[in-house]
Amino acid sequence: MKSVIVAMLALIMSVSAGWADKVTRGPVTDLPLPRFVSVRAAKANVRRGPSLTHRIDWVYQRKGLPVLITAEHGHWRRVVDRDGLGGWVHYVLLSGKRTAQVESEAASMRVQPDADARKVAILEQGVVAQIDECTRVWCWLEKNGYEGWVAKDRLWGVRPGEIVE
Repeated sequence: MKSVIVAMLALIMSVSAGWADKVTRGPVTDLPLPRFVSVRAAKANVRRGPSLTHRIDWVYQRKGLPVLITAEHGHWRRVVDRDGLGGWVHYVLLSGKRTAQVESEAASMRVQPDADARKVAILEQGVVAQIDECTRVWCWLEKNGYEGWVAKDRLWGVRPGEIVE
């Protein structure tokens, strides 16, 4: 009897794990949800719902701005920005190119992924830079000809512990 119960529990757990995998994948792209992307266009309409018939709530006017995709519906992606504001954006206005936005008052860009390494530049709050790679704690960023390591806890657009290659 115990072996039957153990087998049933194992079956239930494996089915539950399969459902959990499906919940974390986009139904349209099969890519992970949530995931960070960036705004591809200089202007991107953010709509109340996933179609052209829904009203525009606001317009992103910053190419490269990192946003978090939280849902997919056809050609539309529900996104959230650094300020927690969200809405639906057509997928052609988004890019898989990873960027990060400085969240803290300022972030030091360094030659090595070390808090004591020489500073290359100081990035002010709100600056958006391209991510080339990230370790668990640091990201290698490029901005206006400057490149270097920035502590990940100073950035929005990459999850804590996320590795970007």
